[in-house]
Amino acid sequence: MKAPSLKLLSLNEALFSVKAFTAAMAALYIAFSMGLPRPFWAMATAYIVSGPLSGAVRSKAVFRVAGTALGCAGAIALVPALADSPEVLTLALGLWVAVCLFISLLDRTPRSYLFMLAGYTIGLIGFPAVTDPSTIFDTGLARVEEILIGILCATVVHSVIFPQSVGPALLGRLDATLRDAERWTREALSRERAPEGAANAQERQKLARDITELRVMATHLPYDTSEVRWMTRAVRAMQDRMAYLLPLTAGIEDRLDALRGQLPAEVSALLADLDRWVGGDDEDVGADRLRAEIARLSPAIGADTGWKEATLLNLLTRLRSLVDIHQDCRDLRAHIRDGKSSLPERLDPLTRRRSRDVFHLDAGMALWSGFAALLGIAVVCAFWIGTGWSSGSTAAMMTAVFCCFFASLDDPAPGIRLFLVFTLLSVPLAAFYLLVVLPSFDSFPMLVLGLAPTFLTLGVFIARPATMGKAMALLMGVVGSLSLLDLGSGDFASFLNSNVAQVVGIATALLVTQLCRSVGAAWSARRLLRAGWSEIAAMTAARSGIPVGSFENRMLDRVGLLSSRLALAGPQQDLAAADAVNDLRVGLNLAELQRARRALGGPAAPHVARLLGAVGQHFRSLSSRRLGTPPAEVLPMMDAALSNLSAEPRSAERDRAVIALAGLRRALFPHLTFAAPEPSSESLREPVTA
Repeated sequence: MKAPSLKLLSLNEALFSVKAFTAAMAALYIAFSMGLPRPFWAMATAYIVSGPLSGAVRSKAVFRVAGTALGCAGAIALVPALADSPEVLTLALGLWVAVCLFISLLDRTPRSYLFMLAGYTIGLIGFPAVTDPSTIFDTGLARVEEILIGILCATVVHSVIFPQSVGPALLGRLDATLRDAERWTREALSRERAPEGAANAQERQKLARDITELRVMATHLPYDTSEVRWMTRAVRAMQDRMAYLLPLTAGIEDRLDALRGQLPAEVSALLADLDRWVGGDDEDVGADRLRAEIARLSPAIGADTGWKEATLLNLLTRLRSLVDIHQDCRDLRAHIRDGKSSLPERLDPLTRRRSRDVFHLDAGMALWSGFAALLGIAVVCAFWIGTGWSSGSTAAMMTAVFCCFFASLDDPAPGIRLFLVFTLLSVPLAAFYLLVVLPSFDSFPMLVLGLAPTFLTLGVFIARPATMGKAMALLMGVVGSLSLLDLGSGDFASFLNSNVAQVVGIATALLVTQLCRSVGAAWSARRLLRAGWSEIAAMTAARSGIPVGSFENRMLDRVGLLSSRLALAGPQQDLAAADAVNDLRVGLNLAELQRARRALGGPAAPHVARLLGAVGQHFRSLSSRRLGTPPAEVLPMMDAALSNLSAEPRSAERDRAVIALAGLRRALFPHLTFAAPEPSSESLREPVTA
């Protein structure tokens, strides 16, 4: 690890290190006082739970307690029942780890920690009991007590000593994200766009990442001590509204490009007013005035409506939505600032219209990760049982832990390799503490003084994002070595054997991961894109209404996930034209078209249905790795749908369908102009065959 001596020690880094060390020493003292067999488990737990934000520490503590209890219960249930067959018992323990890992990867919030911990806790308790099942209850109870002590100490220390609440940090990120969204909105309205694929795309991806990170941070709010915890509903509603700004602003940019040089003067003046209103530069321009002006300028749909009029109506409708969302965000932010317990009647429905499916989930990769963990455990357990190795249980424990820790990454191998390297580097330091420091001190205060230089220094590096992984790996290597030995077995032979077992376990996890589980950023990016295309294809064939918010949030999450992977993938011919934001716009327009189609009963309905079928087939082809542009027959289907929709009796559903159809045409054929000849309405009265 590079020495970070060039960077001055900050107050927050020093404070975190002191608090984490205080919690660890308190946990160690209590564990010693209770005569627990491995008190350093409590110390290790205190460091694992510690974090800069007190609300996150408390929520993590809750999940860790629940996961520990669940894993302990599983060990107590499985070990006595299968004690007569070590092979079957180790397989059952491995299956438990794999299933818990699978479940944890299907929840991308901090709650996933509960199931991951339940997985490897059964390894920590169950594997040592394979050769001595009579001790399972005592071992399980001791592990739970040691872990609970560490959790309790970390929670109390970080909550009482200069607590850093989640609320202010979250609001700071929320305000910064809103400012970024406002700046991008103003650039879109004034059409000061960056070159295609440059800074503009990066801004979209950053906004998507920020909103996803805010969602994760918000899950800690109920455990926070700040007043913001009472504003959880409003904060989540504000995040939901901001999520729509990404596809909405991208759509407005596209419509303005399509209508460049053809906008009526009054619409251009409206854009200028809206630009000033978003920036707060003109107090005379209000949301109500802008809505009224948009309604006045919106063209009416008639039998002679063409794509230019439909696109203009689409633009003005999107501008109306833009006004609504920005006003809602301002009102919600003012409500959060005032700390009121109830929302105004107009805003209250926003907090209740939440979809639970806000994150992209990959069940296939979760299942494969669980299988890789099971395979690694099976390999090391076969070697352990076959050779009768006395420390084989430690190797199995480490394999389970490290297969779980990094499973959420595309390629877990670098993280496991880093821990392996720093575990090896920690051996001399751990030997010094175990064989020299611990036997030399006959009082706890002297032990604290002996531990302080190393752990206070490592705590500072843990507080720094650039060195956190290396410092935590070194710290856990030292504490892990001490934790694996009973108080009375601190001899060199036991120490060496347990450390060899640690290395074998981590190396097995690394080997299995490299063989079975490691994938590249480009592979993950393609998988994310195909997941979005598959969902879009499914939307076109949906029989029931599409839930508001579910698709939008998942696609937005995919945009954020894709941004980092596309950057790591480098130049890839099939990824160069990937535009998940455009896919999001396609899906939003398809969802609107589906909702409106159900209320249409005239001749337009079969045309819209056939168009949806053709678009669905295109995205099914994309998801099946048959890349290509939308087929040419989609264009006449769109023309037919517009012609027949325009002839429908006037209704809100008809207008929504026309608006969505115009947006879909722009999303699928962005370079198409309005000059293309449109078929006559007479030739389109009969449904067009695919």
